[in-house]
Amino acid sequence: MTSLSITIIQHDIIWENPKANIELIDKKIAQIADTDLIILPEMFATGFTMNVEKFTQSMTGHIVCWLEKNALKKSVDIIGSIITKQNNQYFNRLIWASSTGEVYTYDKRHLFRMAGEDKIYTQGTKHLTVNIKNWKISPFICYDLRFPCWLRNYGNYYDIALFIANWPKKRIYHWETLLKARAIENQCYTIGVNRVGEDKNKIQYNGHSMVIAPDGKVLLQKDNKESISTIILSKEILEKAREFFPVWKDADFHDIPDFKI
Repeated sequence: MTSLSITIIQHDIIWENPKANIELIDKKIAQIADTDLIILPEMFATGFTMNVEKFTQSMTGHIVCWLEKNALKKSVDIIGSIITKQNNQYFNRLIWASSTGEVYTYDKRHLFRMAGEDKIYTQGTKHLTVNIKNWKISPFICYDLRFPCWLRNYGNYYDIALFIANWPKKRIYHWETLLKARAIENQCYTIGVNRVGEDKNKIQYNGHSMVIAPDGKVLLQKDNKESISTIILSKEILEKAREFFPVWKDADFHDIPDFKI
């Protein structure tokens, strides 16, 4: 069975300073030798800001081009989210730059109303699944983690559920618990990539980026410091878990408006 190498970059995002953040991440990416996928936190270049007019990026802008350039240079897929504008609407958009030059996108479905994100951004309507080395990976963003119907792994359409986030320290227990729950109920690996540090709104973040096995076991967890972590996932473990205990065959189906795989 094919294994997959995943590298997580957990860093302190410099508030609303794309140039400084890109320089910081460039140095971290340069340290990574051999991996299949590099994952950055949500809004890795700005922090979780509502200042969309100043920091929006086009799909041909500097940050997307930077992601594409690094993916090609390192022969690795790279993921992170940015602020972008389309048809006069703003999106918290995950950019997936592939090692072969393709760019895929996922727009955050569940917008964090407690910070006013729902008043400024437009919610996404479509899922994304990308295949790497015969692994099916579906990425999501932060608050999406709380909504199991949207994440339901119908017919095992993904092998890995991946979450990038700016998840605050005061609710980190929820983060840990939900990542485990999503892995167990969907019989998949879950990966959560969070930031550390403090933003301009005095919100503290303590990382706890995690990789969870299909049985809920924690395979990797990083605490309150910047880090670069690589882990190799086993497809054999995943297939055996689904074969030995096939709860997915008894899953309930629910209609979700605009649900598209």
